[in-house]
Amino acid sequence: MKKTAWSLLSVLLVFSLLLAACSGGNKGNSGTNSSPSQGASAPSENPSKPVEISVFAVQEQGIDLATNKFTKFAEEMFNIKFKFETIPSDGAKEKRQISLASGDYPDAYILTHYYDQFSQADLLKFGKQGVIVPLNDLIDQYAPNIKAAMESNIDLRTLNTAPDGNIYGLGAYTQCFHCSYPNKMWINTKWLEKLNLQMPTTPEEFKNVLKAFKTQDPNGNGKPDEVALSGSTEDFGVRVLPFLMNPFVYNDDRNYLNFTNGKVESAAIKPEWKAGLAYVKSLYDEGLIDPGAFTQNSEAFKKIGENADAEILGAAAGMHPAIFVNLDGPRSPDYNPVPPLTGPGGSMATHDNGGASPGAKFVITNKASEEAKVALIKLANYMYTPEGQTNGGSGMKGIDWEDPAPGDIALGEGVTPVVKPIPTKTGETPHNAGWSGMGHFYMPKEYRDSWVQGTDIYDQANYERRLYQATLLYQGHEPKELFPIWALWVDPATVDESSMLQTNIRNYIEQNALQFVTGNKDLDRDWDAYVKGLQNLKLDRYIEILQTAYDNTMKASS
Repeated sequence: MKKTAWSLLSVLLVFSLLLAACSGGNKGNSGTNSSPSQGASAPSENPSKPVEISVFAVQEQGIDLATNKFTKFAEEMFNIKFKFETIPSDGAKEKRQISLASGDYPDAYILTHYYDQFSQADLLKFGKQGVIVPLNDLIDQYAPNIKAAMESNIDLRTLNTAPDGNIYGLGAYTQCFHCSYPNKMWINTKWLEKLNLQMPTTPEEFKNVLKAFKTQDPNGNGKPDEVALSGSTEDFGVRVLPFLMNPFVYNDDRNYLNFTNGKVESAAIKPEWKAGLAYVKSLYDEGLIDPGAFTQNSEAFKKIGENADAEILGAAAGMHPAIFVNLDGPRSPDYNPVPPLTGPGGSMATHDNGGASPGAKFVITNKASEEAKVALIKLANYMYTPEGQTNGGSGMKGIDWEDPAPGDIALGEGVTPVVKPIPTKTGETPHNAGWSGMGHFYMPKEYRDSWVQGTDIYDQANYERRLYQATLLYQGHEPKELFPIWALWVDPATVDESSMLQTNIRNYIEQNALQFVTGNKDLDRDWDAYVKGLQNLKLDRYIEILQTAYDNTMKASS
């Protein structure tokens, strides 16, 4: 995921009480909703000399890995003495690459995935060179939790298994439910109520609501200052097109791909794409879409939501409302989710992997001794338990989290609560008790659902529940078949070609969509030339590469 996308997610994590825990079972099993193992709380006694392990790590602000409480806990538990080579997040990727190129690299890399991690191409390259060692045998012998998770979770297995069958590293499996349906629409329900309007369910109803917002002075100041609909272009999840196009054709807002009967195809050359653009153009022509939605950054977008003189924003595209309004301000409760609209193409919602990005944040190099390899994989195996992931990712039990109390309610409906965060007190210094993003290993939805969360969704402390409930409106509206581009292992021989084609094709689609919507190009007169332009950019070759990658990836992970 891009760093900008993770900056949005970090806002969510703050307001969701650092909802960053995982599942994978207690020691020796793969259960996802069991209580953390009490037996794992006390470090095991090992009289032998600790094994020294050098680790390249991205150290986040507020964390000192050398004195960190989880570091000390892990060292005692697994008889390790860490020698950290720590670097700040800025320039992390470049410094990692330099360390590898120089040959002066450590026993292991444990990275913070939203700043840097090994790409799939990196893993294949360094795996073939023998610099990175396959983890398969180590997992089979010493990591029952990882093994069980891989066996039960095909997505996890696909993300981590290279086409040659080797597991060269472990990624950060962070299933963020609300992030997995990023292209939501939020509407000013106070205005709906004032104008006696119903929540729209179709493209035409949505258009009529926007007209009312634009013309009927819902903010009551007597000025035609209302912005019916706005968004941003700064990152995924804030663009207006996906939500508006989905009633016509599935819009993944990443690569504009559809998937039918196991075959990948471009959505952007279909007649349904043209029909969707015609609908969006009709909104634009009537002044119902803020022109800035196609050019502005998130800061400009939020200035509309937080306009000083009066509330002027009617509807807003965004993964979450904190993008365009202040959660602690009076306007936040006014914005509530619009369910996916039902149109000629059905009722669809953009869906992706919710933050489980391809590649690896944890690898072991050929410089590690056998003792170091075993200790490292045992540490990773512990991070695949609820307790291990919580201690490592969020901070130690008794400091940053505790057992739920009677009456506490989990985020997920019908889920037994497992972890209760301990809020940081005002003015309290950072606890330095966990590894934060460096400790994110296995956080499937089942475990995130088991964190205690309050029930008042408009209290910013319970923001995650607000987003969870909103996302339930979108869940199940994705196509039956989704192209898992995030999990594909592209052949290293074609990865550069694929990357170039992806960039050129995506830019071309987005530029032309904007031109069609704004009228700089005519949908009837210029459509055929647009399609021909995509073919000239080797759209067929791009699809061929992706289809081959999909077939090979599925074969390797089966």
